[in-house]
Amino acid sequence: MGKNKTLAAGLLLWACTTLHAQILIGQTAGFSGPVAAGVKETTAGARLYLDAVNAKGGVGGQKIELLSLDDKFDPKLAAENARILIEDKSVAAMFLTRGTPHTEAMLPLLDKHGVPLIAPSTGAMTLHQPVRRHIFNVRATYQREAEKAVTHLATIGMNRIAVVYVDDSFGEDGLAGAQKGLAGAKLTAVALEKFDRAKPDFSKIAPVVAKSGAQAVVMIASGQAVVDAIKAYRAAGSNCQVVTLSNNASGGFIKTLGEHARGVIVSQVFPQSLSYAMVKEATDMARAQDIAEVSPAMLEGFAAAKVLVEALRRTNGKPARDKIQTALEGMGKFDLGGLEVSYSPKDHTGLDFADLAIITSDGRFRR
Repeated sequence: MGKNKTLAAGLLLWACTTLHAQILIGQTAGFSGPVAAGVKETTAGARLYLDAVNAKGGVGGQKIELLSLDDKFDPKLAAENARILIEDKSVAAMFLTRGTPHTEAMLPLLDKHGVPLIAPSTGAMTLHQPVRRHIFNVRATYQREAEKAVTHLATIGMNRIAVVYVDDSFGEDGLAGAQKGLAGAKLTAVALEKFDRAKPDFSKIAPVVAKSGAQAVVMIASGQAVVDAIKAYRAAGSNCQVVTLSNNASGGFIKTLGEHARGVIVSQVFPQSLSYAMVKEATDMARAQDIAEVSPAMLEGFAAAKVLVEALRRTNGKPARDKIQTALEGMGKFDLGGLEVSYSPKDHTGLDFADLAIITSDGRFRR
């Protein structure tokens, strides 16, 4: 009963906004739990663009309504939320889900009902290769990020690198990229440790990292787990450089890090420079709403929303599931604003952009 009540409450929160919806888009993500900060920022970035489109009449005179449910970063609840959105709410598409095992859990539903999922907020290679018919990625892969992070560390003279990763499909995926980077630099990890996603415990891992003499640790983990790990490393006497992936590229993550934020390196899958038209467009829209800064997480949502809207526009006023699927697979060289996205029936990869940013003393991401 508790689970049903939670789902019902989540749906009721959106009842008022969906009664008059003309194009329903579904989202399930961890709005509470360990990745809540990033999820909220990514969704805020998407809404920034969707609100601007709706203010101008929507797409073909139809406004877009984003129906979001909280899955608490639980794969089972993510799958159930997706079922509700697809079967009960009849959404035209799914959008901006969060988490690798969470997105994998809803694949059977996407295939059964022919529902496209646009811009899952995960860089899992399993969602890229082999091509998943109904998944259209926007951001780059975790493997690309992790490889670039390790390559960067090796380039600046760090040859004692440890890798700590969550024991799930996301962790294994990032690990593969890190190992590729290590192999390219002709290095071997001085420590290779995994931890349980549901109950992270670094009490035994931190001493191993400290004893290894690691100059840097690549953390393939989400939100609070990274924070807890850093605290454990410091308590164990390690001053290692910590590098983590873009799933933590949010202002909320910086706040959660607190005194440990300065100097942490976070890989990025979108540029931050205003020289990119998309970054300037998002920044101008944000300032118009008195939002001081657009975080990397917000940019991910903003870019995702641009792809979604373009797909809807290409359905010529008939945003049915199959029409959206066809529109996406025919989307060649769509300019997001300095970055191009191209899809075809044999390629649903999206972007390949990856960069690194460091958290400064004033709590900002800087390249």
